[in-house]
Amino acid sequence: MSQYKQNHPFHLVDVSPWPFIASLNALGLTTGLVLFMHRFQGGFFCFTLSLFLLIVSSILWWRDVIREGTFEGHHTSYVQLGLKFGMILFIVSEAMLFFSFFWAFFHSSLNPSLGIGGIWPPKGITTIDPWGVPLLNTAVLLSSGATITWSHHALVYGNKKQAILGLGFTILLGVYFTFLQGMEYLEAPFSLSDSVYGSTFFMATGFHGFHVLIGSLFLMVCFVRLYKDHFTKVHHIGFESAAWYWHFVDVVWIFVYLFLYIWGG
Repeated sequence: MSQYKQNHPFHLVDVSPWPFIASLNALGLTTGLVLFMHRFQGGFFCFTLSLFLLIVSSILWWRDVIREGTFEGHHTSYVQLGLKFGMILFIVSEAMLFFSFFWAFFHSSLNPSLGIGGIWPPKGITTIDPWGVPLLNTAVLLSSGATITWSHHALVYGNKKQAILGLGFTILLGVYFTFLQGMEYLEAPFSLSDSVYGSTFFMATGFHGFHVLIGSLFLMVCFVRLYKDHFTKVHHIGFESAAWYWHFVDVVWIFVYLFLYIWGG
C-alpha cells in the first residue's frame, strides 16, 4: 500500500474526542449551575464535577494542538493565518460581550428610573474612589501591556532570556491586579444586589477580572512553552495569541475605569 502524500499546505485534523467531551461537560456545567441556583439536590455536585472534567478535557485538547503545531509540524503558514483569524474573531466576540455591559450601564445611568431615586449613582450608593486602588490597578495593567510587548519583541529577535523575563513580569503584574481587585471587592461599600448600579458594576468588573485570570493562565502556559523552546522567531502563534488577548484585556480595562469608576462614580 502506497503512503498517502499531502499536496496542500492545510492541516486536516485527526479525529478527536475532546470537542464532543468538552461540549458534554459544558452542558453539565450549565445544567448543574441552574439546578444549584434552584436548590435542587445534587446540583452543586453536578456543577463541580462538570467543571473539573471540562478543565481536564480542555487541557488535553490544548495538549494535542501543541503537539500538532510544535512536534508534528502541521501548523504551516496557511494554518497559522487561519488560527490568527480565529483568534481575532474570538476577541471581537469578547468585545461584543463587554459592549453589552456598557450598554446596560449607560442605559441605566443616562436615564435613571424613579425606582433608584431618579439620580445616578442611585440614592444610598457610596461609590468607590477612582483615584485609589482602581488607579493603581490601571497602572499595573498598563505596565503589564508594556512588559508583554517587551517579551514579544525579545522573542522575535531571538533573545530567550529577555523574553522569559518580560513574560514573567507580565504574569506577576496580572496576579497582582487580581489580588488588588479581590481586596477591592471585599472592601466595596455596596454589593451585587444593591440596585442596578451594583449589578452593572460587578458584572462588568467581575467579567473583566475573570478575563484577566484566564489571560494569566494563558501566559503561564506560554511561559512553560517558552522555557521548553516551543517557540521560534517565526513560529510562535500561541504566544502571539496570548499577547493579543492580554492587550485586549488592557484596552477593555481603560474603558471600564473611565466609564464605571470615573464617569459613573
